[in-house]
Amino acid sequence: MEEKFKVTPWEVSGKIDYNKLIKEFGVSRIDEILLKRIEKHTGKLHFMLRRKIFFAHRDLKWILDEYEKGNKFFLYTGRAPSGPIHLGHLLPWIFTKWLQDKFGVELWFQFPDEEKVLIKNNITFKDTEKYLHENMLDVIALGFDPKRTHFIIDTKHANLMYKEACEVAKKITFSMVKSSFGLNEQANIGSIFYTSMQAVPAFLPSIIKGKKTPCLIPHAIDQDPHFRLTRDIMPKIGQYKPASIQCSFLPPLSKAEGKMSSSEAQTSILTTDSPKEVERKIRKYAFSGGKDTIEEHKKKGGNPDVDVSFQYLRMFFEPDDEKLKQIEKDYKSGKLLTSELKEILIKKINTFLTEHQKKREKAKKEIDKFIYKN
Repeated sequence: MEEKFKVTPWEVSGKIDYNKLIKEFGVSRIDEILLKRIEKHTGKLHFMLRRKIFFAHRDLKWILDEYEKGNKFFLYTGRAPSGPIHLGHLLPWIFTKWLQDKFGVELWFQFPDEEKVLIKNNITFKDTEKYLHENMLDVIALGFDPKRTHFIIDTKHANLMYKEACEVAKKITFSMVKSSFGLNEQANIGSIFYTSMQAVPAFLPSIIKGKKTPCLIPHAIDQDPHFRLTRDIMPKIGQYKPASIQCSFLPPLSKAEGKMSSSEAQTSILTTDSPKEVERKIRKYAFSGGKDTIEEHKKKGGNPDVDVSFQYLRMFFEPDDEKLKQIEKDYKSGKLLTSELKEILIKKINTFLTEHQKKREKAKKEIDKFIYKN
């Protein structure tokens, strides 16, 4: 029997078949030709591209065509502030920073502080205000260039965004929203309108500069329905369709499938977790691909494909391909035990988070540099 999975901007569940998702969403797989073209400009491919963590796209060829003509693109990504940041959130942002550095481009980072208020019954503006500040610290701590990075906050930049959102809204029908997001007649009108606001950063720099500028959106695959709708609308208002590049999900600790969620704190690693908390969570909850006993594991070896610790190293914490291959080989052969694999991951995560938390503290004085002044 075929396993069912669900992927929407607000819910991800089940074992995700990314091949099926490519067909369902109508995105294109990133092929070797595109990878070589990117490498020509970047010198070396990011490991997330080499390992197919960023695996799909829309109009990436067009973005590179424009860039090679001298028509620089800008980047657009974002975060709806509704809870603490976990490692899964950081994954596409780290790749976005790499793109900013390698191509020398601007980033427009949207904080839609109204989205979850409209979509979730248990979230208020008081919640989003608190998390907005906290989430901005995590983004800044990743090292984005403040001269090229602009934070836009939907409720605070409404004077800049609302008029443009209305232009988008005129071109979106209720039936389009229903088919894209599975909404029904019981959905509140705010949730129906929301995509109009999410579309704005894809062309806002073009409006501000008075010149049509290509846009590239790096994001996790679950957000594609918003941007699919955005792409349908943009030509109707005289703007370029935004290009996009999609990544797979960092799984929760409990299983090597699905998507990490900050609402499930025990199976997520938060950016504010202490070294002891990281150690406790991984030792207790990280799903193992090892055998039931040490003797059996040494004889038959483990399965890295379902082992969460290995997947975290592959997707995030071990950029060195040769080191990763050796870990995989040792685990498959039984030479490396699950407990030893977990220790490698604990050390890697705690090294990363110790540095991230220091930068996060410094970021408290830097927020104003990033917020767009219009």
